[in-house]
Amino acid sequence: MDQTKLHAPRLYNTTFVDTKKDEIEEKYERCYVSLQNLIAGLSDKDAHDALNNTVAKDKAHEETVCLGLLAVILTEPPNCAKSYRDLTLISRDGLLCVHTHLSQLILERWVKLTDVVRSQLLWLVREMIKTGVGGVEPLCWNLMRHMAGGDVTPKNIFLIETVLDILMDNRAWLEKFPVIIATSVYTFLRLIEDHMATPLANLQKKEIAFTVSLLRERFNDCLIIGRDLVRLLQNVARIPEFEGLWRDLLHNPKSFSPSFNGVLSILQTRTSRRFLQSRLTPDMEQKLVFLTSNVRFGNHKRYQDWFQRQYLGTPEAQSLRCDLIRFIVGVIHPTNELLCSDIIPRWAVIGWLLTTCTSNIAATNAKLALFYDWLFYDPERDNIMNIEPAILVMHHSMRSHPAVTATLLDFLCRIIPNFYPAMADKVKTGIYTSLKQILDKRVLPALHPLFDSPKLDKELRVMIHDTFPDFCFPPPIEGSRIDDLRDDEMEGPPDIENQNGGQQEAVFSDEEPDSVVKPEKDPPPKAKGSAKGKKDKDSTKKTKAKEEPVKIKEEPKIKEESVDVAKNLEGDLKKAVERLNGETDNESRCEAMDKLVQIVLQYEDIESDTITALASCLCEVLQSQLESKVFPETVSAETLEDSIGKPIFVLLRNIVEISDYDERRNIIYTLVAEMHTFQPRLGYLLIYYIEASTFSEESDSSKNSSNDKMQPYMEFCDNLDKRLEECILDDLKMCQEDDVHLLCWLAPTIYNEFPKIAIGDANILHIVVSSVDARQLQELVCRIVQGSLTMLQDDTLQHILTASLMWETFEQVCLWQLVSAHSMSISTIIPVLTKLDFASHAEALTAILLMLQQERPTAELVKQVLSRDVGPNCDMFVMSVLLSWCREHENTLADLVASLLSSRCPAVASPNKRKRTGTRASAAPSAERILGHLDRMRSGTKQFFKLDVMQRALHQAQSSCTEVQKSQYSNLFSLLEVEETARGKGSGRGRRPANSVAKKKIAKELISDSTDESSEDEEIVKPRQAKKRKKNIVGSDSD
Repeated sequence: MDQTKLHAPRLYNTTFVDTKKDEIEEKYERCYVSLQNLIAGLSDKDAHDALNNTVAKDKAHEETVCLGLLAVILTEPPNCAKSYRDLTLISRDGLLCVHTHLSQLILERWVKLTDVVRSQLLWLVREMIKTGVGGVEPLCWNLMRHMAGGDVTPKNIFLIETVLDILMDNRAWLEKFPVIIATSVYTFLRLIEDHMATPLANLQKKEIAFTVSLLRERFNDCLIIGRDLVRLLQNVARIPEFEGLWRDLLHNPKSFSPSFNGVLSILQTRTSRRFLQSRLTPDMEQKLVFLTSNVRFGNHKRYQDWFQRQYLGTPEAQSLRCDLIRFIVGVIHPTNELLCSDIIPRWAVIGWLLTTCTSNIAATNAKLALFYDWLFYDPERDNIMNIEPAILVMHHSMRSHPAVTATLLDFLCRIIPNFYPAMADKVKTGIYTSLKQILDKRVLPALHPLFDSPKLDKELRVMIHDTFPDFCFPPPIEGSRIDDLRDDEMEGPPDIENQNGGQQEAVFSDEEPDSVVKPEKDPPPKAKGSAKGKKDKDSTKKTKAKEEPVKIKEEPKIKEESVDVAKNLEGDLKKAVERLNGETDNESRCEAMDKLVQIVLQYEDIESDTITALASCLCEVLQSQLESKVFPETVSAETLEDSIGKPIFVLLRNIVEISDYDERRNIIYTLVAEMHTFQPRLGYLLIYYIEASTFSEESDSSKNSSNDKMQPYMEFCDNLDKRLEECILDDLKMCQEDDVHLLCWLAPTIYNEFPKIAIGDANILHIVVSSVDARQLQELVCRIVQGSLTMLQDDTLQHILTASLMWETFEQVCLWQLVSAHSMSISTIIPVLTKLDFASHAEALTAILLMLQQERPTAELVKQVLSRDVGPNCDMFVMSVLLSWCREHENTLADLVASLLSSRCPAVASPNKRKRTGTRASAAPSAERILGHLDRMRSGTKQFFKLDVMQRALHQAQSSCTEVQKSQYSNLFSLLEVEETARGKGSGRGRRPANSVAKKKIAKELISDSTDESSEDEEIVKPRQAKKRKKNIVGSDSD
């Protein structure tokens, strides 16, 4: 019976099917039972003692007690206040354990939680904010993720109202976290449009007031959202409060921030994935990621139907389609393996969302969400993966859903003049840039089959021709060798001939009877082997995979492809390429490639057209190798050797091994350089081959020296007519996109082989630290500590540290780990200190604080630290440094601070002496700034100010201050008054002067560093009193 009474209330809603408790709920129940057994029958005081004693045993007991109390808070509302009080009193880790488990509940189990548990969890978050518990902001961010768009059910409305009230009631707390401010604005701007119904008017009014106030008062914090901030503001532009906001944004941007230059600057900023992710609940995200990474094309119908019923089944849910499309476009970026597989592609999912939309307004917003990154696309800042889905939706829909393609093209043409007439030229430039990037990256080989398709009506084609004249016609004759292979590509792609006349599932972009092959075109016959874009070719393979007849017709197609792929070649070259394309065994293909290379080397003078045609053919034949991962899961000499045992590496091997004196080497370099125009991956693959092929020879003394090792790569770069620095950076970026594990493995090679380029280059270092995980970072640190790797040097460190201030937190943490591994001198780092803001640059300040804590104070260090502005009370940096030095080096610090303060007062440093000084390493801080920092320090120590040297310095400073300054620092000078009174009464509290020679030397050093410029910063006057004060000091020294 007792055991039954001690069962904890259920955390989850249960059904007849799901009655078992999962491991999380079982853990909470065990902790709840342990807690009740521990405090049963005890008074409050005894219970508190018992809890403290249990917590003191070890971490496991502490976790048990904390989770037991948490279970009480979540399931027993009457006892929650008492349990929360006990929890705060006994916790020894700042409630870190509670944070971890609450995050787990919110992210993984929120959908299952009972209404009582949800309500109590929100109450707990509110209490943690009110009581100043740290680390609550991730909980708020995760709660806002569960505030689903397009959902007006009572549970969702209750969550939205409660979170909104928490944020509004704790505005001061909210304003400390710019990311939460931006996420709140982004979230509630999106939800406002869902709450137009009369019953939700009060909620919408509160949301409007909240978002408008944050936008007007904290606009700089909201700018980090990026261009999607403007998209959401467009959706609510008709609301009166936002109409006024829009007027100011367009016509008076400086009213928001002096540094804000207008809406264009927002539109040119790509939206961070964090914000796009925030508008999908964790459950939605999980299902959508599963759909795009695990479901095969052809088996997706039932998954889409389930998703439709679960999340898109109500009229209000139509607005959710925009969130889903923005998430797919901006967050889901599939790997090359997925792109080459038969998993359902992104364009198909987006096409399904567009074709099942039943609201005209929602459909228009969905199209805008799809094309939004096109409007102000910049290749330097944006990602090709953000514009790829839209063009592929249009391309693949032309066959079976031409109406979808037509509406999207119509929208793309009309958005240019209608998005914002004053920026029509900017929008047109962005869309033109997007289309050029699509061609450059070979997402599609050409656009004229799409833009000039006979399936489009005449008026639309005229409008497309007027809007995009550069993309509506075939390329010049020189490029026809590739394009003539796909003259009728839009009319009937090769996979259509697998049509069996029936459809088992109604899927988007499936084959339809009106899409049969139209044989009216003249030869040459259609060829799959033409230079198609990667994703176009992949989608053909995916569609074919659904039907059995594919296997019957595949053989003749390969034969046809073998002929067409070498169409522009002749003689031995043509036969060699056909053999390479026809072989299926890897070893046979390697032999065929080797034979091909030998044929190429036999040519004394080969025409450039032939080289170009051969390069194009090889890239087509080797496409699957070039776009698949080469780096093995486990690194060893054997796995690396296996990874480079492919035809593409046979070609690269000839580059590496051919003699410098062999005249034929130019031909092979020219060929690979030409292939690079079709496949930019060849750059980093060449570096990988060089490193992998010498991996097992690292201890071999006969190995080439490091200077010669990368010579083939440098000559390869020369043939590209690009600087070596540009090639390395471009190759690393490409490698980062394809395989971050390979990038991290190659990073030491880049720094060791190209130290003059890599060391000191902030862009290269940023690529590395943005790619590594904790284990890879540890490996880099180990190499640095061993002395086998150098990534940083003193002369370029300040430049890199300044550039890193704009990086993500983890990237900066990685950088400071590398700085620490290099044992960089603090004197190299300290000049950056004055550029750091306590709120914006917490990562750098924390790292420097920990380094200064280990240092012994010197005149230069003290001067640099005290040169920081006296910021708000939350800026504890200077006080923390001084107090840490005070614990270990109190007398030294007192001498240095007193000498510096005295040097800034007229009594010690006369104007004539300041004029005699020359250049200096850094300007000394003003006396007022020093006093401001000492006033802050006063709250942490009193003994420091009782030292004789500090007493004299403060006395000098006080006699030089104006009345306003004396009033401002009265609390600091009160320490001096008490000390002087004590000395006047003969109490003898002061210490005897020590190290007077050293102190004079320090004072002399500091005085010599001051200049006219720094002295002008002083507001301390009264030279007559300064003379009197100097006389007193001399008298006390003689004593």
